[in-house]
Amino acid sequence: MMTDGVNTRELALNILLQIEKEEVPCHVAVRQTLEKYQFLPKQDRAFITRLCDGSVEYQIQNDYVINQYSKTKIHKCKPVIRALLRMSVYQIRFMDSVPDSAVVNEAVKLAARRGFFPLKGFVNGVLRSIVREKDHLTFPGREEGLTRYLSVRYSMPEFLVEEFLEQYSEEETEKMLASFLETHPTTIRINRFRNTEEETLRSLEKQGVTVEKAPYVKEAWYIRGYDHLNRLSAFLQGRFQVQDVSSMLVAHAADPHPGDTVLDLCAAPGGKSLHMADRMLGCGFVQARDLTPYKVDLIRENVERSGLTNVVPEQWDATVPDEGWRKKADVVLADVPCSGYGVIGKKPDIRYHASKNRETELIHLQKKILENAAEYVKEGGILVFSTCTVNKKENEENLWWFLEEFPFEPVSLDDCLPEELRSEETAKGYLQLLPGVHKCDGFFLAKLRRKEDTDE
Repeated sequence: MMTDGVNTRELALNILLQIEKEEVPCHVAVRQTLEKYQFLPKQDRAFITRLCDGSVEYQIQNDYVINQYSKTKIHKCKPVIRALLRMSVYQIRFMDSVPDSAVVNEAVKLAARRGFFPLKGFVNGVLRSIVREKDHLTFPGREEGLTRYLSVRYSMPEFLVEEFLEQYSEEETEKMLASFLETHPTTIRINRFRNTEEETLRSLEKQGVTVEKAPYVKEAWYIRGYDHLNRLSAFLQGRFQVQDVSSMLVAHAADPHPGDTVLDLCAAPGGKSLHMADRMLGCGFVQARDLTPYKVDLIRENVERSGLTNVVPEQWDATVPDEGWRKKADVVLADVPCSGYGVIGKKPDIRYHASKNRETELIHLQKKILENAAEYVKEGGILVFSTCTVNKKENEENLWWFLEEFPFEPVSLDDCLPEELRSEETAKGYLQLLPGVHKCDGFFLAKLRRKEDTDE
């Protein structure tokens, strides 16, 4: 596919190589490329996005297919050939609008263009074999072992499959794995301060955007059929923020009041901070912190677009204590860095970086941030601890540890949740959302109040 001299398949190949060689997150690599090639038509941009996301999402399953028809196993192939085979097999299996012959021919041409002329025959042979057999491919069955079956069926590393099965039922695990491979619309939160729902929806629909109500939260909506957010007037005017429904529940749980002092320790890109400020009707003060200048710039960009003047971005390492905030905050948000297992559907490459060592490092980091967060909450004030993972070691186990170590008590979430999300756990102050089981990302949140008159 060529547009103004740009080969979209070659752009996709470059993105996949960047993901593998430089470990750049898939969504970041795609976004950076599309920003560079903004002149490309909507159809080409959508093609590149789907091809890259799909190739990463289905990598394990497609590698299984390739290994059945290639004498050289996929992990032994040169990086360029490996990426070419993966993206080509994804097109052959999942992109019906692309003729198989075109996929094979373009892969062979790209191999030659990248200096692998002697491997043209290998690429051609493997792909043509898969084209011939694509309606008769075989995969491991349940009888060959549940872990192996689920790993290949849902393209998930066996390490994660085993971890999910240890912590959740087989049914819940399979629902989560299936959800990660589904396409979901963009979720937005309509700002309510100095803005109305009607104005925002009218603006979006006028620009041809399909809008549908999202569950759980009154300000949550789905949007489809747009090309780029920066071309939507309602976005540029700060009428809405892209934010998952699960993340919106944090501000509902925190329930800040106008005039409150709020500290968000890991705020980028700023959605929760802005939601808090919006609920505070622009009054009070929200300090939105994050670790790096890049992340703080993301917060600042969203703050400026929103027009909310009571949110102040600041660079700060959340693991470093700040005595100036000791017992100063009415509300502290600790949305701590985590494994991200709840958002694999949006960030598919997360699955390939999972390990026990990484989990152990993250749990240590989370505890350090929570230790500092505890010091910033006023007596009687609220701490909301949240993650975008479904890993109980990072969620419930960290919660029990925190309640043993610090003078806080859980607060029921039932008053701030729709009835369908209430349970024995929410009455005890915490909520675990599971993709595929709930209509949102995987997410954990706990609401805690600092006890009054504690001896220190």
